[in-house]
This record gives sequence, C-alpha cells and structure tokens, in this order.
Amino acid sequence: MENNADSCRDFVKDVKRIIIKVGTAVVTRQDGRLAVGKLGALCEQIKELNILGYEVILVSSGAVGLGRQRLRYRKLIHSSFADLQKPQVELDGKACAAVGQSSLMATYDDLFSQLDVTSAQLLVTDNDFRDKDFRKQLSETVKSLLALKVIPIFNENDAVSTRKAPYEDSSGIFWDNDSLSALLALELKADLLILLSDVDGLYNGPPSDPHSKLIHTYIKEKHQNEITFGDKSRVGRGGMTAKVKASVHAADAGIPVIITSGNAAENLTKILQGQRIGTLFHKDAHKWVPLKEVDVREMAVAARDCSRRLQAVSSEERKQILLNIADALESRQKEIKIENEADVAAAQEAGYEKSLVARLVLKNEKIAGLANNIRIIANMEDPIGQVLKRTELAEGLILEKTSSPLGVLLIVFESRPDALVQIASLAIRSGNGLLLKGGKEAKRSNAILHKVITEAIPDTVGSKLIGLVTTRAEIPELLKLDDVIDLVIPRGSNKLVSDIKSSTKIPVLGHADGICHVYVDKSANLEMARQIVLDAKTDYPAGCNAMETLLVHKDLVEKGWLNSITVDLRSEGVTLYGGQKASSLLNIPLARSLHHEYCSLACTVEIVDDVYAAIDHINLYGSAHTDSIVTEDHEVADVFLRQVDSAAVFHNASTRFSDGARFGLGAEVGISTSRIHARGPVGVDGLLTTRWILKGNGQVVDGDKAISYTHRDLTTT
Repeated sequence: MENNADSCRDFVKDVKRIIIKVGTAVVTRQDGRLAVGKLGALCEQIKELNILGYEVILVSSGAVGLGRQRLRYRKLIHSSFADLQKPQVELDGKACAAVGQSSLMATYDDLFSQLDVTSAQLLVTDNDFRDKDFRKQLSETVKSLLALKVIPIFNENDAVSTRKAPYEDSSGIFWDNDSLSALLALELKADLLILLSDVDGLYNGPPSDPHSKLIHTYIKEKHQNEITFGDKSRVGRGGMTAKVKASVHAADAGIPVIITSGNAAENLTKILQGQRIGTLFHKDAHKWVPLKEVDVREMAVAARDCSRRLQAVSSEERKQILLNIADALESRQKEIKIENEADVAAAQEAGYEKSLVARLVLKNEKIAGLANNIRIIANMEDPIGQVLKRTELAEGLILEKTSSPLGVLLIVFESRPDALVQIASLAIRSGNGLLLKGGKEAKRSNAILHKVITEAIPDTVGSKLIGLVTTRAEIPELLKLDDVIDLVIPRGSNKLVSDIKSSTKIPVLGHADGICHVYVDKSANLEMARQIVLDAKTDYPAGCNAMETLLVHKDLVEKGWLNSITVDLRSEGVTLYGGQKASSLLNIPLARSLHHEYCSLACTVEIVDDVYAAIDHINLYGSAHTDSIVTEDHEVADVFLRQVDSAAVFHNASTRFSDGARFGLGAEVGISTSRIHARGPVGVDGLLTTRWILKGNGQVVDGDKAISYTHRDLTTT
C-alpha cells in the first residue's frame, strides 16, 4: 500500500495544460503591498515550465487588496488632521478592484518582460459564462495565446461584478477566484489545477495548531467530516474553505488539483517531478491511500516516549539489550543474507554503479563484525548521567554538569544496510530514540535488520524506539518536526546532504563529500608511502575515507617515485586523472575538478612544491574530512597537522583509519565535517548533550543578600 501511496502522483507525467491560481496572501505582504520577490520567483518558475513545453494559465487574486492599499494611501495624504479624527468609512470594494487590477497586471507584465515572456490579461465576470458564444470564444482565444507561448492571466472583474457579496447569490456560476479557477479548468480542459496559498496544504485543523497534520491526499469520504478550518485568510475572500470546495468540484470532474504553498521555492517544479507536495485531490484518490496511513509525527513521538523509558532502565539493562541484538544478528544471519542477496541482485539488474553495489553487500564476515562492534559498545562505560563537572556554588549548594541523550535522531542514509545496525546500537547505548530512512536499493535488507533489532528490544522500553521510514515522500514531513526530532544525520551523496540542510530547521550533522588527500613529502620513507597510498585508495574505494587525491612533492618526480607509484596504482586497477602539472607530465587525462569524490578505483594525482602548497591545495579543494601526510621530517609533519583544517589529520597513516570502530568508538553514525557539536567519526559521545543538576537544602536568591558564593571546583574531589 505504501507503494500505491507513492505512485499516486504518477499522473503528472501526462500533464500538459496547467492552471495555477495565486491567492491574495501569496501576492501581497502583511501590509497589503505587493510581494514582488515572491511574484518574481513564481514568474521564474512559470517561465521554466513554459520552456519545458507546459501550457500555463494563471488565475491571480490580489487586485482588491492592492487597490485598497493604494486608495487608503491616497485618502491619507489628501486628508486633514480633522478628517482623520472622524470615523473612517470602508472603501468601496469595486473601486479598489478597478484601481488594483491595473497595478497587478502592470507588475506581472514587468516581471514577465524581464524574463522575455509575454503575458495577456483576461477579465471575466460570472454572467459571461452564461453565454455559450463567450465560452467558445474564450477557449479559442486561450488556445491561440498558448500556441504563441503567451501566459494568459485571468481575474474576476470585481469592478463590474453584479453580486452583492461572495456566496450570497446562490445562482452564481463562480464566487471567487478559487471557484473561477476550477471553472476554467473544466472549460479549458486543463490536465492539472494548482491552488497556491500561504500554507503548505490542507490540514486537519488550523495550520497554526502544532497538532494539526498535513493531509497529503484528500479522501472526501474520510476527510470531509474530520477537518476543522481555522480563521479565514488575512486577505482575499475565500480562504481554505473555498479552495477545498473548488478542488472537490474539479477533482470530481476528473481534473487533479493540488493545494500547496506559493511561498516555498520551486514547489511548481517539484509537483511536476511527482514529489509529494501539498494536498492532492483526485477522483481515484480513495484507491491509492492505505486505510491506515503511517503518521510520521506519531512515529517520532513514539520514538521519543520509548527513549525516555530506555533512559529510565538501568545501565545493565541497556547493555543487555545490545548483547541480545548482537546474538540475534548472528543467529538470524541466514535470514539477513537471503534478503540482502535479493537487494544486491536487484541493484545489479538495475545497473547501479559498482561502488553502490559494493556498499550494499552484507557478507558473513561483515555481519560478524557488526555483532562484535555491538558487543564492544555494550561493554563501554555507560555514557548517560556521567558527571562532567561538579561545582560548589555556595555552602550546601552543589551544581553538576551531566551527560544526557539528545532525544530523537533522524538518520537518512543511502545504500549501506550495515549503517542501520551501527546507528541503532549507538542510539540505544546513548539512550536516544531513532528514526531511520535507508535507500530503496536496500529496502529488504533494512526491513529484516530493523525486524531483528526491534524484536530484541523488551516491552519495558518498546519496539517503537527505532522507527523505519519506508518511503521517500515522508522525509519532507519529518524534516518539519523540529519540536520532536533533535538531530538529523544524513549519510550519502553531496546532494542528499545539501537538500536536507536546506529543507529543515533541525540541526544537521554530517559531511557532504569525502575528498581525502595523502601528501607524500620529499623526506618520506618511500616504501611506507607506497603502502599507505595503496591502502588508502584500494582497501575500500567506496568508503568516504578512501584517498581521492594523491599529492606528491616535486623532488619525488626526479627520484622516479611518482612514476613508480602510478604503475603500482594502475596494477591495482586504479584509473588516474591529473591536476595541471601531473596531467602533462604523466600523460594522463586532466581531472574534471580537483574537488571530486570518485568512490571507486580512481583518483587524482598532482605535484606540489612543498608542504605549504600541499596545505593550500587541501584547504582549497578538500572537504575537511580526512587528510594524511607521509614524512620523516617531524617539523614538516607538525606544520601539516596544525594547518590542515580537516576533521581528522594523520601522520604516516592511511586515511582509512578515519572510522568509528577503528577509533575505538565501537561504531559510528557518520563522520562529521561540521565544527559545532561533533567533528570527525561520531560515536556515542557525539549523540549526547549536557544538562545541569542543582542540589541544595533550601537556598533562595533574594537579591543575593543571604548567600556567599564559593564557586569551588569539586570535579576531582
């Protein structure tokens, strides 16, 4: 059923003609003035859709509000002080519409002209649609405009509308720009109607209520009696009630409708890419959505509640949970292998890159290694409640700074199912709740590992301590839960990390790239250097701690070592690319970028003048992950270790040592290149924060008159 929920937006592949309705709250700012920045961004998206071959028709509100703001200003500057003391009469709405319409269209015309796009204005009234000839001519005119790549912009001509007030005339054909857009969708045979508002979509309660939930797919039978509408829009006429009525009307007639935010960047593009944005209305929606939808907020809250129960049990009980998980991994190895082999076969058949497939494989020795690492973590000193600092503030008043779990972690990772086991074990040891979203290529492996782990968690804690998110569409909703989720750790591509960082207010810990360097200095032990370089590149090329760039001191070119190491690398199957100097000297292809992570048997080679040039190169082109120097000159090594600005910097050692298990952390949730909270391989300590415990015997502040502060450090006593 989850797959059906994901595929319900596949209809966008057949969309050609789109009607976009822009609400007044999108067009104007809080003070009533035009929101030119938002309109400009909207026009840019429409231009891109135009270029891609979509036929775009715009229905825009905002004329009345804009006209009212302008007329109020005119009235103000022409009023005497005495006039302003009198009760102010509300401005005539039709006059406001007449003034605002020209300003609104002038703005659209100017913005589209800047983008080399032509727009056209079409004002309509309710009575126009009673005329069959008008409707026929309207269709022909719009068809001609679209053929010329012109953007038709519709608005109700409120200045001459004969209705006294919205919805009072039950004989009306449409009542506002929402119902007008639905009517136009039918008349002009649109493939999709998008209603842009100032909220992310339709909620089951007022959007301002933190307990309200976004409805991704509207099911009339299910939702029409569940929804509680909040206040009407601060501007405009219809609000969400009108949007829902218009959406239901259009959807029943066979035209899909999406209500979404006009304030979010690139929402139109995302919708047409099939992403789950806003609320979808579709005549077949009841066939797609599972009877019981997985609620991500409930999943996150459950993880938080279970984490508090986990923190309440004894250290020995937490340890035993981990030992049980390690035993379960080994005893159920056969089940795990069957599911993993199915994932690997599917990935190979789908033509995934070899580096991704390599990360996907769970061999017997890897499973055994995972179980062993869990036992190491279990036998570590309990990290929760450790007293980090103890201070006597005053006689009998003791303050303790103690270690504490962060709360709930969201980990988004690609390919590697072993990451699920590592992260889960660290979360349990540190007392945190956990939500996991793995890549679809490891779906079966992740599911069986999650099952094995959660079945080993006792009921006193609860299996919902670790939640497994199964669809990509749930990630945007999870990233909004900054009141429940405390830290996001993305493990994957640069794009994955960047997308998550730009989509959430929750703190994000991680690294975007693993561009690791090995610099071989002129004083290096050359046999040691050979072994380190080969290990750093070939031990596990898909790892984020594998060497991606080899920097060689210029003196080693004359000594023949550079030629020797390139022969050794090639004999191991490594494809070489060069920087400007190495490319011409070694006759190898020029690297397309010196800031590049291969994740495969390939690397960049470049020649540098000295350690300072190597440092400059690393700080400019590296990713602040892990970098190593090979040298026998300890002064040169000290310069390198001090000045390379990376999370991990090594001397005479392979970059492959940059790993939580190898650092003695037991495992890692990832490697952080951030400079706040945790840096480098992140183990249990990186999943903890601190809190203050104050113990007294009745002390009060009372203006500090009756207390004598000592601030004596008791940490070591």
